[in-house]
Amino acid sequence: MPKSKNSVVADTDAPELPADLKFEAALSELEALVARMEGGEMTLESSLAAYGRGMALVRHCQGQLAVAEEKMRVMDGADEGKET
Repeated sequence: MPKSKNSVVADTDAPELPADLKFEAALSELEALVARMEGGEMTLESSLAAYGRGMALVRHCQGQLAVAEEKMRVMDGADEGKET
């Protein structure tokens, strides 16, 4: 069933972010987006689109942090076998 113009559910699906987007760039964009949203000058439609983009940025940052955390665990495990 197609969505009507008056549908209560908004389409907040943001396009996928490029895999090579750096953590710092994603975080900076997210901070700027939050500042714009907090400014209260966005329309409802713009706010919904910004929310979708923001959630995509959050998931991207969380994923990169998880990868970095796993790398640190591997390095810590490798260091445990070495004598100091």
